[in-house]
Amino acid sequence: MVKHNNVVPNGHFKKHWQNYVKTWFNQPARKARRRIARQKKAVRIFPRPTAGPLRPIVHGQTLKYNMKLRAGKGFTLEELKAAGISKKLAPTIGIAVDHRRKNKSLEGLQAN
Repeated sequence: MVKHNNVVPNGHFKKHWQNYVKTWFNQPARKARRRIARQKKAVRIFPRPTAGPLRPIVHGQTLKYNMKLRAGKGFTLEELKAAGISKKLAPTIGIAVDHRRKNKSLEGLQAN
């Protein structure tokens, strides 16, 4: 129970609300700045792909996901050899390499 004959608190604490409002007036300028930065990066890393290194198509691991295709970590050394690309050259031209992966089927090798 409330003790003593005190004022019931009903504070008016919204007198400086303008100071706490975050505006987004810089959004269109930021959009343009990001776009220009992306274009400069594309020119800078030219022979390589802008969306990151090329990655192989692999199947998910578990029973739930093994029918779905996804991007893998990197191409196997066997896949690179079939394409005629050395394992030292591949990362320099924007191709991901995963030396741990093994090709278990001919279909997987041909898909990549």
